[in-house]
Parts: sequence; C-alpha cells; structure tokens
Amino acid sequence: MTESSQVSIQEKLPPRISRLEELAYNFWWSWHRPSRELFKQVDRTLWTTTRHNPVQILLGVPEERLDRLAHDPIFLRDYDAVLMELDADITNGDSWYTQAYPEVCESPIAYFSAEFGLHTSLPIYSGGLGVLSGDHTKEASDLGLPFVAVGFLYEQGYFRQRLDASGWQEAIYPPLNPDEVALRPVFCEDGDACRVISVRVGDREIHLRIWEALAGRARLYLMDADIEQNAPWDRQLTARLYGGDQEMRIQQEILLGIGGVYILRNLGIKPGVWHINEGHSAFMVLERLREYVQAGMSFEEAKERVQASTIFTTHTPVPAGHDAFPFMMIDKYFSHLWEELGLSRETFLDMGSHDGGHGGAFNMTKLALMMAGRTNGVSVLHGEVSRKMWHSLWPEREEKDVPIGHVTNGVHLPSWVGQAMNSLYRKHISPDWMTRQDEKVLWGRIDDMPDEELWEAHVHLKMKMFSTIRERARVSRITRAASPEQLLASGIFLDPDALVIGFARRFATYKRANLIFRDIERLKALIHHRYRPVQFIFAGKAHPADDPGKLLMQEIYNYARSPEFGGRIAFVEDYDMHLARYLVQGVDIWLNTPRRPMEASGTSGMKAAFNGGINLSILDGWWAEAYNGRNGWAIQPEEMYNDLYQQDDADANALYELLENEVVPLYYERDRGDIPHGWVSMMKESIRTVGPQYSTRRMVKEYTEKYYVPALREARELEEG
Repeated sequence: MTESSQVSIQEKLPPRISRLEELAYNFWWSWHRPSRELFKQVDRTLWTTTRHNPVQILLGVPEERLDRLAHDPIFLRDYDAVLMELDADITNGDSWYTQAYPEVCESPIAYFSAEFGLHTSLPIYSGGLGVLSGDHTKEASDLGLPFVAVGFLYEQGYFRQRLDASGWQEAIYPPLNPDEVALRPVFCEDGDACRVISVRVGDREIHLRIWEALAGRARLYLMDADIEQNAPWDRQLTARLYGGDQEMRIQQEILLGIGGVYILRNLGIKPGVWHINEGHSAFMVLERLREYVQAGMSFEEAKERVQASTIFTTHTPVPAGHDAFPFMMIDKYFSHLWEELGLSRETFLDMGSHDGGHGGAFNMTKLALMMAGRTNGVSVLHGEVSRKMWHSLWPEREEKDVPIGHVTNGVHLPSWVGQAMNSLYRKHISPDWMTRQDEKVLWGRIDDMPDEELWEAHVHLKMKMFSTIRERARVSRITRAASPEQLLASGIFLDPDALVIGFARRFATYKRANLIFRDIERLKALIHHRYRPVQFIFAGKAHPADDPGKLLMQEIYNYARSPEFGGRIAFVEDYDMHLARYLVQGVDIWLNTPRRPMEASGTSGMKAAFNGGINLSILDGWWAEAYNGRNGWAIQPEEMYNDLYQQDDADANALYELLENEVVPLYYERDRGDIPHGWVSMMKESIRTVGPQYSTRRMVKEYTEKYYVPALREARELEEG
C-alpha cells in the first residue's frame, strides 16, 4: 500500500517538479518557511484541510493542477529556490559541527525517546517530552550533527480530544495511515516483502516493521508491531502512546531499548554516543552490555565501554514519575540475560534495584544512572532536585557532587517563531539572525526596534490566534451541533483588544490550572472590569487514565461555559502542536502555575517569549533561572507552607496581586497612538534575555560540548587502548 501511494505521487508529478515528492518526504519543510509557502501554492485549500500535510496534498491535488504549476514561472522560481536550499542544508559538509569537531564528526549520535513531536501530521507525541525530542532532532540537523533517532510509530497516536457537554474529556483514537505521512519503510527490496526485526520479549518473539522519517539530515527510525507476523495482542504493543498496564509498559520498553539497538545494527549504523532521553529506553544498555560480553569482554570491561559512550537525560523531578517494575516481572523477561552477562540474579537486579518509598523495584532511572557516564537534568533547578533525589546512590559524596549536571531545555526557533516576528527580527536584528540566534550581543539590538512595529507584529499574531479559535468553533457548531453553552466556552466571544492570558499544557493536578479560580469574586472583578478586562484561554489534555486531571479540566470547562463569566474564559479543545503555535504566538501573557519544584523545565513559556508574549510564572523550571525582575513576573508568595492547601492560597493571592497591581495596569497604559510603551519595554527585555539562552541552538551546542564530544573521545580512547 505504501509503495502504491508513493508511485501514485511520482506518476502524478510532471518531471519539471518531480522533486516535490522528495521535499514532501522530509520534515525539513516543516521548519523551512519558503517550503511551506510552496505547498500552499500547490493547493491552499488542501494545505488547510490536511492541517499542513504535504504528502496528503500531493495525493489529493488534481494532476491538471500539477501540470499548470509545472509551467508557472513564478511557482518554478520558488520551487527551484527551495530545492537549492534543501540541497545546501542537507549535503553541505561545512556545518557548525564539522568545523568545530572535525576529528569526531563521522561518528553517529543515537538518540532514543518514547515520543517525538516533529509535526502535527505525525502524532506520536503527547506533550513536552515529545516536542523537545522533535526540536532536538531538528536542531541537530541544522547544526550538522550525524544524528539518528529511535522511537515508535504509534498507529493510534496519543489521542484526539473532545469534551462532551459536561466538559468530560473523551479520547478518540483515529488510526494513523503511514501512506499519508512523510514515512517510508526500510529493509525493503524491490518486489520483495519488507524484512522485519525480531526482538525477544519474554518467551516469544515480537516482529517489527521499521519506518524512516527524515528531518533534514537527521533520520528517525520508528518501530511498528502492527503486522501479520504478530499475534493480535502483540500488534497492540505500538498502538498507543503511554497506553496499557505495567505489563504492556515493560514490553514496550524492551522493544524501545533492545529493539532500538537491533535496528541500528541491522542498518549498519555504529553510534559513537548513545543518548537515553528519559528512562523509557534504558534497557538499551543491557543489550549493549550483552554484545560486549559475547565479544569476549568481562562484564566490568563491558560496563566501562557502555558508560563511556552513554548519556542519560532525566526529565522527572518527582519519585513517582520514574518507571519501576516488580522484580518478578524482571525475572519473567530477563532471566536468560544475567547468565549471558556472567552475573548472578542479585547482581543483575542490583543495577536497577531502588526503593522509591513504596518498596523495592527495578527502577529504570537508576539503571540509566548507573550505566551512563554522563547524566543531566533539564534546568538548573531540576539538576539540584535530581542530585538531592538520587543522592542515596552516591552516599560517599556530598549532595552537590552527585554526578548529575544540567542542560536547560530550549526550543527550535524556526518551528515556533511566527512570521510577523521573524520579519521584524530580520529587519531590526539581522537578516541572518536565525543562524546567529545564540549570540547574546545580537539580541541587544532589540532595544532599537520601534515600539510601534513590535506592537503591530504582536497584534497581527494575536488576530491570527483569534481567527483560528473562531474557525474551530465554527467547525464544532457545524459538525457536532455544539450548544450555545459550548460555543460560549469555545472562545468566540473573546475580545481581541483585551488582555489575553494563556494557559496551555498537560492537565496534571500539580500544574494547578485552576489556581486562578481560587477566589471567584476576585477573578470576576478582573474579568468584568469596565475599562481593563482580563481574559483567559485554556487548552490541554489529561492522560486518559488520569481522572483527577480530567476532573480539573471539567471544572475549568464549566467555568468557561458559564454565562457569569461573560465569555471571557475559553477552553479550546484538542491541544496539539498545530494549535500550540497559534497560542504561543498570540497571547499577551503566558501563565504557568506548577507546584515548585515539580516542573522540571517547561518550554512553552520560551516559545511565547520569542513571539513577544510575557511570562507570568511560579519560579520553577526554566523560569527560575531566566527571570530577572524586568522580563516578566514571578509569582512569589510572602511565605512558604508545608500544607498544600495553604500554599495554594498563598500562591493564588500572589497571582491576584500581580494581576491587579502590575500586569493589568501596565497593559492598559497607552499613549495617544494606543501603544503600551511600558508593556512593549517588558516585551523587549523578555526577548533580549530569553533569545540567546533558551533556543535549541544553545541547548544542542551545550550537549555537544559538555556530553557528546567528551563521550566520543573517551569511547574512542577505550577502543584504541
């Protein structure tokens, strides 16, 4: 089926524009603006209805239209320019990485993650971890790293969200058709069936079909168990992201870690560095240990090799968030392995044995910590929290010397900066600002940007956000016969001229989406102020098994559909990367209210800042290190409490006071031209300080300099010595 889809595209395309197929099958187009404009020219209606999916566009566009484009001089000019840039980006060996580290630039870096957010058309992500993995992959391509990534092709993705009339979340799992996404099968020969990879999982073999997604020069390999060679229950192993019980979870993690090694070996890829992104893929180290031992090394020698070339990034600041499996489950799936490693059962289990407060279990984070030579958290504060959390593994050291560093997360600017802001940066910062985005001196030029132009760009993006929200509401009314109350909650009555505060993220209870509702009368006074009204847009999904998170969402939805709030609170359904772009580019304020220190990093506030939004946040995650008193607001109660209820009250009070006394007055303080110069000044300070420090350009360079290159050099020395 996949082959026929690709053939149909090739057959439809006239020779003069035949490389449109090549462009469509590389997610490079998703962060290259002229490429997106090119596909809009192919068919603007299909661009909108397919949610920006070039493969579906090429499958659906009439051949007559393609023939006309092949003779359109304007289209051909744009087409040739885009393909020249694609070739330059992918084939040019003169990248930052090859210039900076020529001695190791040929050794691949393997990156394992349970989810990847490259684009909405490939829905194999649930939230922050996946979007970060996708941004990391894109930036690795931009910088020229020899980057290969490994994950799953979830046939049903995470889920599409729909709220019923009461606000209860319904999870919908539309099947993903690989033929309609930028994916190609690997291990396929012309005329023959595609070869599968087989992985031992307990007492049976699971067979995997492998797909390749290109992201610039980076490659992402995705496992798919939904094939006829597997039993019906085994075909479900790659059906959903974070679905099923603990038994399914350990089977998935065996496939990800051990199966991922098999894939790279079968492809002939020999990574110099192996990067474990969160503990889901930590079983990878067991297979690598086995390989070394089978090659004749002692276990200790094998361990030294694995540690030298393994990097582990932990994202979870709370003990309950780390995967841990009962020892009997480890016995079931790995009893054959400790003998192959020359270990006793007790020694093997000790690699992951950890008591997280609920009895001993095999902890995936401990396994990764013990087998990775280099480990990091994802913000300064998260590094501190992680060193404290795992101090018991190194009792002989002081807490500050626990070997867990930090690399603060960043965001991929070409993917998230709106066109209005991009044009402004090109004009006033530098035409090549995107390639120089991590230069601090460059961002100082933001101070010379006219306030009127920055405000105009922000208002333009705000209008695009409102247009998107209203279009969603229109479609909901037509397709679902949405009630008046549901339309009220959808955001169609929001005022584009009023202050808009956005809160969009995963609906977990610790993120406290309902903190602003702590004092309803105080909130109403803000919302219904005659001259200075405040509005709120909420969006996000709760995990399908997280009933407390769904109840929290239902609470907010019921506020949004209540006439007493006058349509100034909205809940926008089905939050994904597509909607996220409009929200982070359009809101005035980005609100974040987690219980400190439970937010490891967060990146949505960074995206808002790059687009002129101002952060209003608890001093947690990345904001704890970014806030300087002039680039946004920090929610800081006068007193800290051990009692969560008291702490919520204190945090809510601090939030109300900021809104009442600082945020709202500053927004509505305008000159005769309706420009809020004080507000724009804070926008500039936010952009200037966030700009060079919180992009994936800085982040991937930091990983390269602090982790990848030292690991490559150490691993090479061990092999040569």
